[in-house]
Amino acid sequence: MGTSSKEEPASDADTSSGDAPPSDTTLFSEGERVLAYHGPRIYEAKVQKAELRKKEWKYFVHYLGWNKNWDEWVGVDRLLKHTEENVMKQQALEKKQGVDKTSKSGRSTQTKPEGPADAKVDKEDLKNNGSKGKKRKSNSAIEKDNSSMEKLVKIQIPSALKKQLVDDWEFVSQQDKLVILPRSPSVDDILMKYLEYRSKKDGIMVDSIGEILKGIRCYFDKALPVMLLYKKEHQQYREAVLSDASPSTIYGAEHLLRLFVKLPELLAYANVEEETLTNLQQKLLDFLKFLQKNQSTFFLSSYDGPKGSEGKVKDD
Repeated sequence: MGTSSKEEPASDADTSSGDAPPSDTTLFSEGERVLAYHGPRIYEAKVQKAELRKKEWKYFVHYLGWNKNWDEWVGVDRLLKHTEENVMKQQALEKKQGVDKTSKSGRSTQTKPEGPADAKVDKEDLKNNGSKGKKRKSNSAIEKDNSSMEKLVKIQIPSALKKQLVDDWEFVSQQDKLVILPRSPSVDDILMKYLEYRSKKDGIMVDSIGEILKGIRCYFDKALPVMLLYKKEHQQYREAVLSDASPSTIYGAEHLLRLFVKLPELLAYANVEEETLTNLQQKLLDFLKFLQKNQSTFFLSSYDGPKGSEGKVKDD
């Protein structure tokens, strides 16, 4: 989802490769300062809430130094104790990730978990962001992180589609229901329908639109098995997507919408000029409006597929 909520968002599809053993005793307590994984990086965070859900602990965390809009629910596999050893692990990952990621335009590559791309840094957290065993961020580093946030593509997901994301999470995570595959229309079908729609509206075939849609398809095919699936959907993915098949020909609008939550984070790694990002933002918003306009046609009102399996997930 575009903004974090008190419910566990559909956008935070858990792709970890193992489950923590059920326990009545939480590993992390409310108010505890921790380190939290997101993608290839580790961030400082604070546990706001801890809840036992279906014999599995979930934690609502706030990322220190960032607006509360970034807060999210995570599993125990995403958290580390805030020890000197783990802080050194965090710093090592930061150093490794920073070697090849800095763009020619000088844009910082530091990215944060999914959420509104225009979120601002919390001043109160910045004051308290120093920790034992780790140097306090310098003003220049904070400004650099702020600059990175401001240059992310800002994608405002329409309210109706936000509700769709919540329903999506509810079906899979709470009701153990999956989307029946293959979907019709597929992601490819939807992209083609949008291209036809724009061509009729503009009176011409716009090359830039075609290139953007190709990019969306490429991002979807690559990102789906890595960050767009819940654990319960991995088994279905392995059975439905054969080695020579593209996910965009098998999955539909439900999974495509999840991609738009992740796009700001993914595009932060692309070396794109700011003017181009602004133009891209407008095109992506128009595509989302198209999805909303055809919501009843593109999206399922209920999931009737087989129950999700949380078996061991093989490395992708």
